Amino acid sequence: MQIYREMTESTVNLFKGRNIAFVASLMNDGSPQITPVWIDYDGQFLLINTAEGRTKQKNFARDPRIAISVMDQSNPYNVVTIRGKVVEQATNGADEHVDRMAKKYLGVDKYPFRAPNEKRIILKIKPEKIYHISN
Repeated sequence: MQIYREMTESTVNLFKGRNIAFVASLMNDGSPQITPVWIDYDGQFLLINTAEGRTKQKNFARDPRIAISVMDQSNPYNVVTIRGKVVEQATNGADEHVDRMAKKYLGVDKYPFRAPNEKRIILKIKPEKIYHISN
């Protein structure tokens, strides 16, 4: 296992692939909550697209601490785990971003699971500790 303060090429590759991330937040009572999500990396921040009012979005508005784990779908011994903080919840560009994520993960041009009147939000995450295990 290697511990990094910055993203390396090998960790970035996990976020460029169609790998599902598991994101942990803290509920109001301090208990953990975990959600599988699509994930992206913009060169500075990890990006997760969600909808306003979802449990993880509300949890991060209250407590920005986050843990993320991603496993390479083609090699389960290539795993990255990150601890960090949600530093911004942005609505600007969130609709276009979820469409790009749908293209990456589903191969479709438009996000097909949108609910009526849903407001999309990008969670911008600053990695603080990066643990990478590869074999």
